[in-house]
Amino acid sequence: MTNTRTALLRDLHKPGDPLILPNVWDVASATIVAEAGYPALATASASISAMLGYADHEGAPVEEMLDIAAKIIRATDVPVTVDAEAGYGLPAGELVERLTAIGAAGFNFEETDHRTGGPLDVDTQAARIAALRAASPDLVINARIDLYFTGSPSVEEVAERGRRYLEAGADCVFPIMAPSEEVVAELVKAIPGPVNVTFLPGMEVSRLAALGVARISFGPMTYLTALEALKSMAGRIRSGQDPYAS
Repeated sequence: MTNTRTALLRDLHKPGDPLILPNVWDVASATIVAEAGYPALATASASISAMLGYADHEGAPVEEMLDIAAKIIRATDVPVTVDAEAGYGLPAGELVERLTAIGAAGFNFEETDHRTGGPLDVDTQAARIAALRAASPDLVINARIDLYFTGSPSVEEVAERGRRYLEAGADCVFPIMAPSEEVVAELVKAIPGPVNVTFLPGMEVSRLAALGVARISFGPMTYLTALEALKSMAGRIRSGQDPYAS
C-alpha cells in the first residue's frame, strides 16, 4: 500500500497542475481535507508541535510528532507526506525506517540546523539528502530551502541549492516563503525540477499554476485559521452574543 501511495504522491507533482496541500495537524483536520477531495495530505510541524504544547523547530519529541503523523495516515486513504523537520538528529537510515514504518508516502526535509538557527552549507545538506535517497528509493523527498527565513537571497543562490538537492536525489524542492509570484517565476525557470511554494497573501493558485509550480503548501495557516475561528466564537460566548453567528 505504501509503495502505491508513494508512486501516486510522486505523480501528483505536475508543473502547471500543482498538488495543492492545505496542511493538516490531526485526524480531524486530515479527514476534513481528504473528504474535500484533495488527493494527498501534508502535515505541518509548526501546527502539530503547537497542538502538542511544544515550540516549533524540533521542540517536540520525535516520537510524539511521528505518533500524530501515524494516526493521520491510518485514518485516511490518500498519500500523506510528513513534515520531518530537519530529521530530529536521526541517522538517515533510521529516519527513513521510522517514516516507512508509519506508512508515510514522503517527507519534508529542512536545511536549517536548529542548534544554530541558520541553514547548513549546501554541500553538507546535499550529502544528507543523498544519504536519505540511498536509504529509501521510494519515499518522496521534498527538500526545503530556508534562505528566505534568514535574509534576502538572490534567486541564483536559492536556485543553486535547488539544483544541488535535486542532483542529490530530492524529488521536489521547496524554497519556503518565496516572497512573490515574480520571484517564484524566476525560481521555476532556474530550477530543473518540481518546485513547491508557500501560498502567501495576494497570490492566486491559477497564477502559480501558470508559472509552472508543481506543489503549493499552506503550512500552519490552516491551523491558525481554525484557532481564529475558535477565538471568535469564544469571544461571542463570553460577551453573550450568538456563538453561532458567522
